Amino acid sequence: MTVPTIGRLRVDGATLHHVVRGQGPLLLLIPGGAGGAASFDGIADDLAAEYTVATYDPRGMSRSTLDDTEAEQSVAEHATDALRILDLLSPGEPARVCGISSGAITALHLLTAHPGRVERLVAHEPPVVEVLPDASEHRALIARVQEAFRTEGLMPAMAVFAAGLKKAGDTVEPEAARRLPPQAAARAEATMANLPYFVGRIVPRFMSYAPDVHRLRALSDRLVLAGGQDSRGELPYRSAAFLADLLGTGFRHFPGGHTGLTTHPAEFGELLRKAFRA
Repeated sequence: MTVPTIGRLRVDGATLHHVVRGQGPLLLLIPGGAGGAASFDGIADDLAAEYTVATYDPRGMSRSTLDDTEAEQSVAEHATDALRILDLLSPGEPARVCGISSGAITALHLLTAHPGRVERLVAHEPPVVEVLPDASEHRALIARVQEAFRTEGLMPAMAVFAAGLKKAGDTVEPEAARRLPPQAAARAEATMANLPYFVGRIVPRFMSYAPDVHRLRALSDRLVLAGGQDSRGELPYRSAAFLADLLGTGFRHFPGGHTGLTTHPAEFGELLRKAFRA
């Protein structure tokens, strides 16, 4: 196990908490949902045997503080934060990047806006619902989540959100809640603390993001779109798979569902390593 180095990076409007392990070419891991740098604890040490592994709490999450706690969020601003970390840790070389869920949306924008800084990107289930033929239904879902959050509170809004992500006939119980490794269970408190910000600020802006499909098609040789074996038919999986079809790229399957990073860390890390070697 490598000893992590913890840093603080000032960016426009925020201070980013980031963690660095290992030596070698840079691998930037961008967390999704209400998770932060710690969501990669199950794979970071193993990857650090081959890479300099960097991850961070996105602005407004966990230990990454906002100058203005009421500031609106945008995918472009979050992607610029990722760019600043690349500039800090790998100023002269493009880096490998992995983004999970909303973090994968950040990573897609990073690739299209700054392609010279990304050698290869693995994007796991980015919920880019705007690419889907039924995008209007999902805009309505986001509106229902926001209305429930405003009028009823966090947990009713989360129930609406979870139901909208699942495929028809599924229960709304999160897959991760059924079999969490002990290390992941210990992170639940921090994740819960981030949920109001995630639901109120991240969900509406990130799930209304429309990726630049033409630009991504031109960069598809360095993009790997992926989804969970157990999440076929769910909204984030559908979005990622449909985008892969639009781009004419392959689609890789990782273990578990949308939260496979948490429920199957060893297998997830090994497949991630193979995706970067391909």
